[in-house]
Amino acid sequence: MMNLKNRFQQNCSLFSQDQKVVEDLWSEIEQKYLGKSRYYHNLDHLENMFSELDNVKDKIENFTNISFSVFYHDIIYDASSKSNEEKSAEFAKIRLEKLNVDQSSIERISEQIIATKTHQKSDDNDTNYLLDADLSILGKDLESYINYTKKIRKEYSIYPDLLYKPGRKKVLLHFLKLENIFKTENFQEKYEVRARDNIQFEIASL
Repeated sequence: MMNLKNRFQQNCSLFSQDQKVVEDLWSEIEQKYLGKSRYYHNLDHLENMFSELDNVKDKIENFTNISFSVFYHDIIYDASSKSNEEKSAEFAKIRLEKLNVDQSSIERISEQIIATKTHQKSDDNDTNYLLDADLSILGKDLESYINYTKKIRKEYSIYPDLLYKPGRKKVLLHFLKLENIFKTENFQEKYEVRARDNIQFEIASL
């Protein structure tokens, strides 16, 4: 699999040949995702998303846009904030303008990033694939899932159990109430049943 930096550079080269701008933007992404409080929402998360999306590349209309959405969807991540997605979308907009990305693509990327806030099914199929890749960890084997829940707990370590557990339970119940956690056929077949089992397991352990 192509490494993240090469992916990013390849994406940028479609819009700009200014190597300094591209290098600066990549360094910024790396620095943000390597933040010391990022136990789950880090570069590994981006790698996992790309490995999922590579498997369905033929189903995705605009892989360039969705790739930028992956890179920037968690660029701003503060466990105490309720507006990370909006801030990430705004952050991406300013950076993509530096690359001379066309406005319609910037709008689409911004919408995709904001969609990761509620994970509701979209009319845009590419957005649904982005959402599914973002949540794919929910449908992995139980050991991987438990490992993920521990990392999320560390990211929210500012909150005591008294606050964290009810908040986490609310998030998990939100997923269970969705008609489908995964929006695309490919991901539903692959992960839906396992994801629901994993979530039920976590709720029981809270």
